[in-house]
Amino acid sequence: MEAKLAQISSLSQKDKGPAFISLIPDVLSQSGPNLAKDLHALVDTVVNQDSVGLVVGRQVLSELVRILGEDAIKDVALRKLVVEDTLETVQPRIVSYEEQVNSLRFQLADLLEGEEEWSDAARVLMGISLDSGQRSIGDSEKLRIYVRIVRLLLEDEDSVQAETYYNRAALLVHSANDRETLLQFKLCQARISDYSRKFLEAASRYHELSYVGEIDEEERRHMLLAAVTCAVLAPAGPNRSRVLASLYRDERTVDLPTYNILSKMFLDHILRSAEVKEFEKSLKQHQLAKIAISSNDRLASIGNDDGGDMDPNASTRTGPSTVLDRAVMEHNLLASSNIYNNITFRGLGALLDLTPGAAETMARKMIEQGRLRGSIDQVDKLIWFEKNREEDDAQGKAGGLGEVEEAEDTGAPFTKRWDTQIRLTAAHVESIVQHLTEKGLVTFSVEDK
Repeated sequence: MEAKLAQISSLSQKDKGPAFISLIPDVLSQSGPNLAKDLHALVDTVVNQDSVGLVVGRQVLSELVRILGEDAIKDVALRKLVVEDTLETVQPRIVSYEEQVNSLRFQLADLLEGEEEWSDAARVLMGISLDSGQRSIGDSEKLRIYVRIVRLLLEDEDSVQAETYYNRAALLVHSANDRETLLQFKLCQARISDYSRKFLEAASRYHELSYVGEIDEEERRHMLLAAVTCAVLAPAGPNRSRVLASLYRDERTVDLPTYNILSKMFLDHILRSAEVKEFEKSLKQHQLAKIAISSNDRLASIGNDDGGDMDPNASTRTGPSTVLDRAVMEHNLLASSNIYNNITFRGLGALLDLTPGAAETMARKMIEQGRLRGSIDQVDKLIWFEKNREEDDAQGKAGGLGEVEEAEDTGAPFTKRWDTQIRLTAAHVESIVQHLTEKGLVTFSVEDK
């Protein structure tokens, strides 16, 4: 091979290119180490020998890259070795052979992705020069590369670096004219939110994608499942309730393995530990991450504990330990507000498996953030829950009587609440009767006496 290369190098410039190119099929027809060795010698000669010239070097290297891209080497391991060796040989002169190097990087990334070497494939793509003045790359092409890098990094759960390239892609998404790239970007967007523990945002994005017809049905089911999981992990409150309602009304969720916990959360039922443990098995590693309790919350939890006789079986936990733990505790606290008018710190602690002080701290934070309606009586160590008043809905409906005079305020809230329940029940019965009558399922007749 050395003799052939030396002979070709002595030819005139116009004959060197075709002569070197004619050697490529002969080299690729070999197998094993000889192929890699001879190809290395060929690339080294055309790239690093000044006598060959830049024009001839680009011409020969472009032809080699094209042939390699057509799977001329069937052995994947050998092809990967050849591409890596060629890149290493050309790397010192990357400025002169930028286009060819970028093409080789795409090929190597494809090979690594096929072997599920996600991070290595992403790093290869990161080495592509996208802002060089020698070769103009459009925004849509840059977007495709950035989205692919993000997708590969997320496969290895490297969300920190993935977010960096996601932010770059977000600046170019306006130029997207390819539906597939746009959908991949939206999926990356949802997954980034998921990894960043912005579960409410992630749930909405996953649910939106689950309706896209271009996506495979199995993938859409997977996205719907991810939406339910993120909704369950989201902080309890009105915003999560809206997302849960949207998912609960989606008839496809009935077939999901997480439907039981979804329905209980939507209906504000208290979750039991066995149900939570079953759901925990379906979570990914980042969704099981530990969360730290701030020193202020820990001190508040200890300082607010009862000083009286403590139950030896009472919990000693001063706060949730995982994202799921926190979501379940906040949900159970919100659910208990629909059951009780008030509850003691100790009673809430027993319900949430926390110390009384920690339970009070959690309730206080939720009230401060507007996610729980209520007030705290620290003297009597009670949490009072405020109910959503529905008197306005009942007025004018009960029994079809039209306007109903406002009831006298007796100052007895429990009596007033009881009266409200009676009015609401009468209104619901009237609504049902009217509906049945319109359908012709019920008829009324007046008997003459």
